[in-house]
Amino acid sequence: MEKIVVLLHTEPDGTLSRPALEALTVVRSLAADLGSEFAAALVGESVQEAAGLVAGAGASSIYAVEGSDFHHARYTSDAVALDALCRRAAADLVVAPGTSRWNRVLPGIACRFGGRIDTHVCDINVEGGAPVVTRWYYRQRMKARIGRTQRPWFIVCDPGSFSAFEGEVKEVPIEPIATPLAETGFKTEVVGFQKPAEGGQTIRPDAELLFVAGAGWTKMQPDGNARVGDAERLILSFLKSTRASLGGSKSMVDLSSEGQETLAFMTHLNQIGQTGATPRHPKGLSTCCHGEEPHVVGWRFITERRAVNLDPNCGWAQGKADVLYVGDAFEIISKVNELLAEG
Repeated sequence: MEKIVVLLHTEPDGTLSRPALEALTVVRSLAADLGSEFAAALVGESVQEAAGLVAGAGASSIYAVEGSDFHHARYTSDAVALDALCRRAAADLVVAPGTSRWNRVLPGIACRFGGRIDTHVCDINVEGGAPVVTRWYYRQRMKARIGRTQRPWFIVCDPGSFSAFEGEVKEVPIEPIATPLAETGFKTEVVGFQKPAEGGQTIRPDAELLFVAGAGWTKMQPDGNARVGDAERLILSFLKSTRASLGGSKSMVDLSSEGQETLAFMTHLNQIGQTGATPRHPKGLSTCCHGEEPHVVGWRFITERRAVNLDPNCGWAQGKADVLYVGDAFEIISKVNELLAEG
C-alpha cells in the first residue's frame, strides 16, 4: 500500500490558497483510488486554521512546522521544513501544489531523498493499481502520461487544473515537527516585499478574466492616425477596473522588436499562444486579434471565450469564440470603461 502525504504552505494570513485546495482534491481522489489513507504536512507561521480544513478533507495525520521563520518563502527555511516533514511522513507519494514557493524548493528536496519529481501535472489516474500522471511539454503542445516505480515520487500539480476542495472545518491534533536550524536562525533574512508601481502589474495568474490585445490596437484607425496613446489609456483603465490579466498576440509583442510603436507595457511575458503562455483563466476577452490558430492554441483552457473584431469573418467567428462582438474595439472598450466607472 502506498503511503501518501500532501505538502502545503499557508498564506500570510494563515489560510490555504486555491492551488493548495486543488492539491487537497487531488490527494483525496488519489488516496481513494489506491485504497490508502493520506497524511498532510503544513508549513507556515500559524497552521491552525489550515489544519482544520485539511482535517475536514480526511487527512489521517497532520504534521506541522510553524513559526515566524516560516512566514515567508525562503529556500533555506523551506528546505529545512520540508526535509523534516518528509522524513517524518516517510511517504512513497508526495503531492504538492505548483506554487512559486514550492516550485523553488521541491526539486532540491526530491534530490535529497533520492526520489523523482514531475511538475506541471494536470491529471492523475490509477491504472493497474499504480498512479499515472499527465503533464504538458513544450508550452503545452505535447501531452505525456507518466508512471514511475521510483519512490519517493513528488507530484507537483499545475494550479487551475483541478477543482478546489470545499468542506467542513474539523478539529484534529497536530504533531509539531522540530527543525534543527530553527533554533540557531538562518543566514538569509526576509525584509519585505516590493510591489510594482500602480498600473505596472499586468500579469495576474489568479484573475477571473484574461484580456488579450492584438496588433490592431496599433494600426491606422479610420481617422488616419495610429492611436497608440489612446489604446494604452483604454486598456490600462480596463485592467484597473476589472483586475484582469493582460495577454498579447505574437504579432503584438513582436512589434517592439521590429522597431514599431506598440503598447509600452506589452512584453513577451504577456504573449499567449505560439510558444507563449497557455493560461487557465475562467473567462477570456480578445480584442483586435483575428483569432489565428497559433494564438487560439493558447486559449485551450479558457472556459468562456469572447472576442472583439471589426471583421465578421475573422478566425474568432469560425467557432473559436463563444461570442464575437463585431465593432471597433476603441469604441467598445471606451463604453465598457464608462459603465465600469459608474459602478
